[in-house]
Amino acid sequence: MNYEQMNNNKVYVYGEVVSEAVFSHEVYGEGFYDMFLKVERLSSQCDILPITISERILKEENIKCGDFIALKGQFRSYNKQLDGKSKLALTIFVREIIPKVENAPTNIIELSGFVCKEPIYRTTPFNREISDVLLAVNRAYNKSDYIPCIAWGRNARFVKSIEVGEKVILQGRIQSREYQKKIDDETVENKVAYEISISKIALNPSEEDVGETKVFVS
Repeated sequence: MNYEQMNNNKVYVYGEVVSEAVFSHEVYGEGFYDMFLKVERLSSQCDILPITISERILKEENIKCGDFIALKGQFRSYNKQLDGKSKLALTIFVREIIPKVENAPTNIIELSGFVCKEPIYRTTPFNREISDVLLAVNRAYNKSDYIPCIAWGRNARFVKSIEVGEKVILQGRIQSREYQKKIDDETVENKVAYEISISKIALNPSEEDVGETKVFVS
């Protein structure tokens, strides 16, 4: 993985492990496990975030349910087969466990990627502006992570004007959001979505356009 690919997707989170490790997959003889991390917001609400971690890190750090950990990694997507259908699944891929960074946000992500679907702009019943945008972030071995993001207010107005294929840089936090999906007239399923809540976003400038970069902060 080259320098750009290492730095176009950076995550730092600190929180409590709230599940036991469950085997996910194996790559070249190395096992990877899924767990969930509870991360507090400034509002005292919490996000329950999925993480994927190597068995080597699990054993070296002796991570178990109830532990508080700080980690660095990347937010990744993969296609998961569910009931014969392909679904986009998201997880924080853990690269290393580190000491807690004092006075730092408990949940921060920085991404650089390409808008791959036309942003969807809307307003809530309370007249709050929202834009949804899907970002393609390059990864090693010609892979890409497809990451849903959501912007509010001035950021939402900025995002709605971005064209498909344009490159952006953004900063925000990973959030979990519960919602209900109607299956039929009698059945409703409770589901959880994961997305990036954008705090800062800008068009990624070319060298000659550095002075033209626009940044909006909520």
